[in-house]
Amino acid sequence: MAHGQCVAPVSGGDVGAKEARLSIMIGGDAAAIATVQPLFQVMGKNIRHMGGAGAGQHTKMVNQILIATNMIGVVEGLLYAYKSGLDLNEAIAAVGAGAAGSWSINNMGPRIAKRDFNPGFMVEHFLKDMGIALKESQAMGLSLPGLALANQLFVAVQSQANGGRLGTQALMLALEKLNNIHL
Repeated sequence: MAHGQCVAPVSGGDVGAKEARLSIMIGGDAAAIATVQPLFQVMGKNIRHMGGAGAGQHTKMVNQILIATNMIGVVEGLLYAYKSGLDLNEAIAAVGAGAAGSWSINNMGPRIAKRDFNPGFMVEHFLKDMGIALKESQAMGLSLPGLALANQLFVAVQSQANGGRLGTQALMLALEKLNNIHL
């Protein structure tokens, strides 16, 4: 990266972008970041300079690893809630305000309950990011079995008709198929 440049991956999905609430993870030159800081403030509220070149991308990979494994928990929890006869929206509201609360359950849970698989972030892009995270983790000598499992489950989503163009909450489709259940 040349002097005066920065790279700023974001997180927050379609809702975060529309509401200017993105989390912005910046890597690069501090002086360059200072010059574009007002632009970042228009797009997001949580703006972090993570370090030099590459630090923003590595932080984005941390984000994607957390989302990948968290989405498995969200989908499995909702399958369990459904199978046990709970109202999905009430279950989401109950656990979303407790220790299991997360952006994924509070934002993707209601979409799953409505069977709204429209993308905030497409499966095909998420698979690209997980592939990068897996490759980088292997280069660091890390074994991330949760990420590897999530990657395989999202590959199963992508293999369904138009699955790659669906949102990450479409992970439910793969686990429904695995369990022979339809919410």
